[in-house]
Amino acid sequence: MATLEAEKHVGRVLILSGPPGSGKTTIGRIIADTADRPTVHLATDGFYTCIRKGFVLPFLPDAAQQNEVVIGVLVSSLLGYARGGYDVVVDGIIGPWSIEPFIHGTTEAAVQLQLVVLRPSLDQVMERAKGREGRELIGSGPIKGLYQAFEKLGGLEPFVVNTTPQSVEESVQEVRRCFLAQEYRLA
Repeated sequence: MATLEAEKHVGRVLILSGPPGSGKTTIGRIIADTADRPTVHLATDGFYTCIRKGFVLPFLPDAAQQNEVVIGVLVSSLLGYARGGYDVVVDGIIGPWSIEPFIHGTTEAAVQLQLVVLRPSLDQVMERAKGREGRELIGSGPIKGLYQAFEKLGGLEPFVVNTTPQSVEESVQEVRRCFLAQEYRLA
């Protein structure tokens, strides 16, 4: 019976994007944990760290094929959850260079897609990045480079939320409000 109920409802997808240290994972986890509907949180970092042999840092030119594969797996996963009736919060460094597979997949599957790009100040990003562990970002060079990649987003600029003056709780409230109001719909 529960399966039939889930089939009646298709979940929605919210992509939380932004540079490293913008609060994507923290906000995504809180949004998913406090949702009113069944919700899944997918952190893109986990899809990359599954690669145990042959991993290439995602921001390097040699990572193009790897990134394409990881994004394809991520899109398939989020569509599986959405078709199963779950809302899906995806957090990751997803910009104009990698958004198209998400738009294409959700449009084809008739799944609503929304995007919120978190953009705190560079100082906040650098401060948060100091406490990070892992192999994804080494040193401040890649972090500053990725931050700069989110400074001018062209057609995605309307999806930016300036979180500089906000606490985590205020950012969560703003993202939740945008999601529920469907303000940042892509598909």
